Amino acid sequence: MFKKYATQQKEPLMSRQSFVQFKDVCKYYQMGDTRIAAADHVTFEIEKGEFCVILGPSGAGKTTVLNMLGGMDTCDEGTIILDGEEVSAFSQKRLTQYRRYDVGFVFQFYNLVQNLTARENVELASEICRDPLDADMVLEEVGLLKRRDNFPAQLWGGEQQRVSIARALAKNPKILLCDEPTGALDYKTGKQVLALLQDTCRQKGRTVIVITHNSALAAMADRVIRINSGRVVDMQCNPTPTPVERIEW
Repeated sequence: MFKKYATQQKEPLMSRQSFVQFKDVCKYYQMGDTRIAAADHVTFEIEKGEFCVILGPSGAGKTTVLNMLGGMDTCDEGTIILDGEEVSAFSQKRLTQYRRYDVGFVFQFYNLVQNLTARENVELASEICRDPLDADMVLEEVGLLKRRDNFPAQLWGGEQQRVSIARALAKNPKILLCDEPTGALDYKTGKQVLALLQDTCRQKGRTVIVITHNSALAAMADRVIRINSGRVVDMQCNPTPTPVERIEW
């Protein structure tokens, strides 16, 4: 059973500081004379080592939230905190360092460099990070060590996404942010990728956040945050997450 929390949020967060905190975060876009709130006083928290799923329909504001947490966009109001640091107060230079060292990204369409091998794509992380993991070790963890010398075009979709995950993990980040990581994959391959992400969280203690429109994935999460129209409409904790292999959709 899920443990439910209050939905939309004018009261302050608890004094104990969580690993990830959004406090009344707003992001506005101007379209002509109309100001649109892509994020409307968003407040939530995520604990270290949790597997969190952020759910919502297309256009709900999920990616906006992920981009602000990942330092790829800035908020107009409110406070964003990761591991005790106020991300929302960072300068542009500090945001660059934050993206480089602290955050691993996994995208829907892999974003691999086509003229580099799988190993070389993963090794890109070692060139920009302070404490990278060994490329071969990470490729072995995702089951692709034997394919390390293949180029992306020689890999099928699920393998390319595994390289993308390995590249993100090789940065040794504080947090892994995944934007619809199975959106371009078939059902079976998508489950394999989600199982890999779930195992990364469980076995390595890494904080993983997945955004998706697929409500069936809520069962695999420690925490589920539902967003609609730029607002958090529900947040629940799940004391007994379901292995993704047992989830059908």
